[in-house]
Amino acid sequence: MRAVRFGYVTGPVLGALWCLVVATTVAVAMSLATGEAFRPTLWGALVAGAALGLACLRPGGRRAPIWPVAVAAVILAGSAAGFGPLAVGGDTGVLAAWIGWLGAVGFTALGLWKMLDECRPGRLTRHEFEEAVIRFLTGFGYIFFTAIVLIPFYVMVMTSLKNQSELMANPLDFTIDLSQGWGLLRSYAELMTDYDFGRYLWTSFYVSVLTVLITLAFAIPGAYSVARLRFRGQALFARSILLIYMVPMIVLALPIYIGFSMTGLRNTIFGIVMIYPVTTIPVALYMLQGYFRGLPAEVEEAGLMDGLSRLKVIWKITLPLSLPALASVSLYVFMIAWNEFLLAFMLLDDPSKFTLTRGIASLNSSEVPRQHLMAGSVIATVPIMVLFLGLERFMTKGLTAGSVKG
Repeated sequence: MRAVRFGYVTGPVLGALWCLVVATTVAVAMSLATGEAFRPTLWGALVAGAALGLACLRPGGRRAPIWPVAVAAVILAGSAAGFGPLAVGGDTGVLAAWIGWLGAVGFTALGLWKMLDECRPGRLTRHEFEEAVIRFLTGFGYIFFTAIVLIPFYVMVMTSLKNQSELMANPLDFTIDLSQGWGLLRSYAELMTDYDFGRYLWTSFYVSVLTVLITLAFAIPGAYSVARLRFRGQALFARSILLIYMVPMIVLALPIYIGFSMTGLRNTIFGIVMIYPVTTIPVALYMLQGYFRGLPAEVEEAGLMDGLSRLKVIWKITLPLSLPALASVSLYVFMIAWNEFLLAFMLLDDPSKFTLTRGIASLNSSEVPRQHLMAGSVIATVPIMVLFLGLERFMTKGLTAGSVKG
């Protein structure tokens, strides 16, 4: 390991790897956005990255931006001549090609400038070496996991905006013709009019809301009991709250199906509303009991001394102090219920009672155009994504507010 703890080794190695990562990312992004042929070149990316890695080192304690800029200009010239980190197809437009080259070289240079901020050409301290490696791994992680999330969503959205003839002509072309205007949304309109997707949305919404209310009704007193009251088996109960998640739901699917069929609850919304909280109460109870433990017990004891009953203490003191946790748990439970598929698929057969996920599954047929399935997936994804992004800071606050006692 000591052999690589030199700036003139660490810089080129991290630069080569980083350039390959960036070139691959830009190639995928440009191919999806333009429909043109972009691909990373192994040796071109390694050589360009190594050169930029050397240029971004800090000789004499100071770095000169002129060197990375000069090296980047040379790499761009080489890319135009046919040797660079990114190769383009022969029929690729000049503008698209230059955008790809600038993106690959520019993002590589910017990333390495930040990544090698503390690296000098000579021997590196352990801190300097580890800092550079950690920054590389952090950047790679951001790109990798962002791509995992965004690429399927992008493909899903672009496919939903196409018509059947375009998909038949080239299923891998994810560009769209903006001149069609509102015609791009025809798949969404047909879902609402021909496939009754509005009903599925409404069913999923009120089932999710009812699941949240039922979950909180059971989780709040249960979590408070575990956190505040003393009874035989309390410690064992607190440790075993999440044991239910050790049993995969698919293992319980057949017993649930048989039981619901025998009792007449299968293919009913009432049955779905009964079974969903079974999957959400344990996690809600676990989250809330941790928060309740973090609340100062002295406040509740003062309420008891003032003559309040235990129930009034919970209602007037504990719950108002726990609003951030209640909000985060409600959001989490709502997302679980909204996205639940296995139980809905197993228990619901009547299209008039389908939840959104069950309705989307019914579109997965050779008789239904593929763009309708993708449009349904977008409809199911966007509301919960907007809800989470809009309330994410409240969810984070609620989950962490009870982590420190007092």
